[in-house]
Amino acid sequence: MKVIIPVAGVGKRLKPHTLTQPKPLLCVAGKPILASILDPILKLDVDEYIFVIGFMGEEIRKYIEKNYSFKATFVKQDQLLGLGYAVHLALEKVGDDPVLIILGDTIVQCDLGEFVGAGNNVLGLRQVDDPHRFGIAEIDGERITGVEEKPSEPKTDLALIGLYYIEDSTTLRNHLHTNIESDHRTNGEIQLTDALQTMITNGTTFVPYIVEEWLDCGKKETMLATNRHLLQNMGSTPAGEGSTFIPPVFVAPGSKVTNSTIGPNVSISHDVLVSNCTIKNSIVAAGSRVEDSKIENSLLGRNTVVRRVNGILNLGDSSEVDC
Repeated sequence: MKVIIPVAGVGKRLKPHTLTQPKPLLCVAGKPILASILDPILKLDVDEYIFVIGFMGEEIRKYIEKNYSFKATFVKQDQLLGLGYAVHLALEKVGDDPVLIILGDTIVQCDLGEFVGAGNNVLGLRQVDDPHRFGIAEIDGERITGVEEKPSEPKTDLALIGLYYIEDSTTLRNHLHTNIESDHRTNGEIQLTDALQTMITNGTTFVPYIVEEWLDCGKKETMLATNRHLLQNMGSTPAGEGSTFIPPVFVAPGSKVTNSTIGPNVSISHDVLVSNCTIKNSIVAAGSRVEDSKIENSLLGRNTVVRRVNGILNLGDSSEVDC
């Protein structure tokens, strides 16, 4: 089996953070989003990981080569024509092997071994409140009868959450190739969902798999929500030097927190200095300094400096705020 992870997006909804760093390398609960995606896959028998890279793709390559020893291939996506186009580029490197496709900005918590063992072709699903924003699946018992990308009138509330196991990768590649050659688009893009629907129409059986947890990292609010969720499953860092930590709290080695109240739901990356602060429900990236401040619901990029601030912040790398 091979794994395809598309990570070529520019992360528009997470600016300013994605102006200087690819979205999959932003940290949540103390480690990059991409690490939270990859680490559970390491338990599977995978021959090769194929990353579809684009914007700041070399940063993705460097991170993978530094932190992982598996066989990795990097495919450059020069045109952002949609998920179907990205997957097609990767499938050119797959041959006839089965593939596990997982999006590079969504953390899925489930038993991946059980997922790939659920059938020859399996789609991860989750009930959502706003189904018109997603690809949607219709099911009949243990079979998916149809999929549709962002329908104006959804027939179900079961969303495709960016997790796919396709044993028949050759057929998927052929359908995607046909859609690219004919410039068949939905909502202006070459959609993976359209190719899956063609496979269903032509008789391929897809099995639904309801995912336990699906954690989105697409914008500030969902980053903070994912941070809260992941911290709940981690042991909190002990407080020190006159500080109080209200769990869950993660403080990376090499950071120093003094005379502060931290938490709940705060993650602080390495080499951060915090003094005389109250911080709640926030992510503080590496190398930052926060002094004499009260902040909540905030994202602080790498090497930010915050002094005498009371409120909510969303600061990109190397920003400075002093009130």
